[in-house]
Amino acid sequence: MIIILRKDAQAESVRRLEDALKAKGISPNHIEGANQNIIGLVGDTSVVDVDNVLAQDCVESVRRVQEPYKKANRKFHPDDTVISVKDKHIGSGSLQIMAGPCSVENEKQIISTAVACKEAGATMLRGGAFKPRTSPYSFQGLEGEGIKLLLKAKQETGMPIVTEIMSIADLDLFADVDVIQVGARNMQNFKLLKALGQCDKPILLKRGLANTLEELLMSAEYIMAGGNMNVILCERGIRTFETMTRNTLDISAVPLLKQKSHLPVCVDPSHATGIVSLIESMSLASVAAGADALEIEVHCDPKSALSDGGQQLTPDKFAEIMKKVKSLAEYFGRTMG
Repeated sequence: MIIILRKDAQAESVRRLEDALKAKGISPNHIEGANQNIIGLVGDTSVVDVDNVLAQDCVESVRRVQEPYKKANRKFHPDDTVISVKDKHIGSGSLQIMAGPCSVENEKQIISTAVACKEAGATMLRGGAFKPRTSPYSFQGLEGEGIKLLLKAKQETGMPIVTEIMSIADLDLFADVDVIQVGARNMQNFKLLKALGQCDKPILLKRGLANTLEELLMSAEYIMAGGNMNVILCERGIRTFETMTRNTLDISAVPLLKQKSHLPVCVDPSHATGIVSLIESMSLASVAAGADALEIEVHCDPKSALSDGGQQLTPDKFAEIMKKVKSLAEYFGRTMG
């Protein structure tokens, strides 16, 4: 990181800034140029609050010469991270399929859907117990009871379960959940991320509706800084000017994230467009782009679903798509599961 000083910067003000940086373990190197004076910083600059530095009256601007995320950065961890979920591995070159309904509605619905998903090739069961909805009048999920039903489906099928957390207060309910999902709306809920950094479970971290890839990686850094290195990055579409789809799936995010980070990458083609007829093509594109996992919504009766019925596949359609996904994965030398 480089701090560019104002031409009229007072020596005492610069000294106070340098002392503050030293207190954080940073070594400031003052360099005087013919037209401009700068301070070059050596050390872990992730601890530096850029906004606070910019607020100093001696500072003109701040420039980073290296990404602010360290633990998620491939430069410092060149080998791919492989995350184990029971007997499944994410990031090992295989392709994991997380499938299931948007919302857990009742015991019959979740178990029948789970069984159908496993028969079609799913390796993990996803299902919403807590549902963040745009409207306060929409179905909000069964919450704790929903997790109990997911655990029954897990017992029936043997598949690990993936479900979303919305509040630190509910963390104890997730004791037997295999993968904790952080939804797009909570990607920058930093208190929640810090709490998840203290647990030992894999975290599926979804990109926010309008967040950059660097912001996604910085959110992963929050979790990893707490000691939990088991983070799966998830691209689920971002909000753009396009109105024909629910969101715009950023396929380029997959190879870019894998270049920038060692963490495995998942794609959610269901939320990416919100249109069931596009899930097949988006799934295949994600596999071709190098995704380590797919998260797909499946419901035994989408027309009667309590949430997002328009983006949920029937089990038969899901099975049809899985055959094509498996074929494409094998073409690239990968296996499913």
